[in-house]
Amino acid sequence: MEIVVTGRNTDVTDRFREHVEDKLQKIDQLAPRAQRVEVEVLHENNPSQADTSERIEITVRDKGPVIRAEAAASDRYGALDLALDKLFERLRRARDRRKAHGQRRSGGEKVEPLNLTPDDVNVKPVKETADEPSVPTELGEAIETQLGDSPVVVRQKLYEAKPMSIDQALYEMELVGHDFFLFIDEETKQPCATYHRHGWTYGVIRLDATVG
Repeated sequence: MEIVVTGRNTDVTDRFREHVEDKLQKIDQLAPRAQRVEVEVLHENNPSQADTSERIEITVRDKGPVIRAEAAASDRYGALDLALDKLFERLRRARDRRKAHGQRRSGGEKVEPLNLTPDDVNVKPVKETADEPSVPTELGEAIETQLGDSPVVVRQKLYEAKPMSIDQALYEMELVGHDFFLFIDEETKQPCATYHRHGWTYGVIRLDATVG
């Protein structure tokens, strides 16, 4: 399993890298097929955000859905622990779902659907936009473009669009910790987005790509 640790607006010491690698060893137990783990360390220079100045984003790339977790705290070690708690819980859910599918294929006992909690919806603040941004052309590539002389920046990233059911889209939305998820409906072939509504309800937005 490859572990990649990078910093955005900050340097990452060898000591912290070693600490991260030690903490991530548990992933082998929960996701033995994991091929790559990406850890991004972000620092916020705004003094008014001192309590959340250190943010950790962890992404596990497996043969199945991408699993992601993030958290912020006043120091990066604390932020890492918070992000790992979320990550390990999502990895357990992914493992349990694989077991449930295996039982259904073999005629075993059915497993109840996953239970959601408020912590499952971890919304990353949107702070970026652009006038004429460059467009990423490779899967996983991210491009940031500043809007003129303003501090406003847009970050674009290219993902693979796999046709899937609404149930699978909701499941993968949980695993990345977002309140929305873009996908292609496997039945209608329409571009869709699932999103979290009020309480414990979800919505689906569909696009009619044939218009015009």
